[in-house]
Amino acid sequence: MKIVLLGTAYPLRGGIAHYNALLYRELSRRHTVEIVTFKRQYPGILFPGTSQVEGVPTEEYRVPSESLVDSVSPLNWVAVGRAIRARRPDLLLFKYWLPFFGPCFGTIARVATRGTTTRVVYICDNVVPHERRPGDRAFTRYALSAADGFVVQSAAVERDLLALFPGAQYERIPHPVYHGFGAPAPRKEARQRLGVNAAHVLLFFGYVRKYKGLNLLLEAMALVRGQLDIHLFVVGEFYDDEAPYRAMITSLGLEHQVTVKSGYVPNDEVRWYFCAADAVVLPYLSATQSGIAQIAYHFDTPVIATDVGGLAEIVRDGETGVVVPPADPNALADGMLRFFRDMDRERVRAAVNAEKRKYLWEHLAAAIERLAGKP
Repeated sequence: MKIVLLGTAYPLRGGIAHYNALLYRELSRRHTVEIVTFKRQYPGILFPGTSQVEGVPTEEYRVPSESLVDSVSPLNWVAVGRAIRARRPDLLLFKYWLPFFGPCFGTIARVATRGTTTRVVYICDNVVPHERRPGDRAFTRYALSAADGFVVQSAAVERDLLALFPGAQYERIPHPVYHGFGAPAPRKEARQRLGVNAAHVLLFFGYVRKYKGLNLLLEAMALVRGQLDIHLFVVGEFYDDEAPYRAMITSLGLEHQVTVKSGYVPNDEVRWYFCAADAVVLPYLSATQSGIAQIAYHFDTPVIATDVGGLAEIVRDGETGVVVPPADPNALADGMLRFFRDMDRERVRAAVNAEKRKYLWEHLAAAIERLAGKP
């Protein structure tokens, strides 16, 4: 089967680029795959980070791609659609996560498939975005109505898809594990490298946005610090104003219990944080699924998560981590105490190692093949 995969990819950076790279490698085992990515993904005025370009990726994430798509140019969308149509792919595969791209993706899909037998499949990270804006529903409907099939990765996204398209043809396959950040490192070595001596170490990783609940985690840290020798690493790029979080750390007296590493983390440094941590914390206020949890699972690191979206589908409470009610720092603090006081961490890590075998890229590739109708 000839496949065109359209979405973020190297030389662009981030979790979606990493996802598409690993999917490309899996699909390429059985099919001919080309990646079409962005020459302009976001206008600078709309991008909250410092750079959209990857530094030096690990080898797994360095994949060939063509930078063709301009997300804000309708003339470009038509041109890209025509260029894809000329290649006559059997499948045009999109990674969809934000309504901003709805007009772009929907136009490319319609132009690329006009007068062809090319099927269109969307892998939907979200159907309803975490942070809603006017036009979201219309943009999403325009994009997804051009599809022949969908992959969803949690029950929450499945419900949102069926609310918008009750008769949709879809497969529900959980988010696979990210395995492109290198091999696990010994915990002692990782902690020495990071200069942390606390008995218990937690990690909050990834882009910082309001819906991710870092403020609640800081409140929970203040509640448990007198009961545990504990340290929290906050590692990632702030898409919110960083100053209020820094001020909160100071006001709660957490300067010695919290280390903030602000900025995008190079691929070859990621493993040190996950291997140093006893658990990764996802104190989210809303979610669909989490790529961060699937990085944690690659390193056999348990997860403490709130019960929102599909997080409880991935984290089995009391076995691979702890699940607590959302928006409640007291419940989060209790969950942290339960994890460190009541759970055998080596047994939990072994459970994570067994659980992650369910999250294989080959399962996702097989679902895509079924939706394309051409295994």
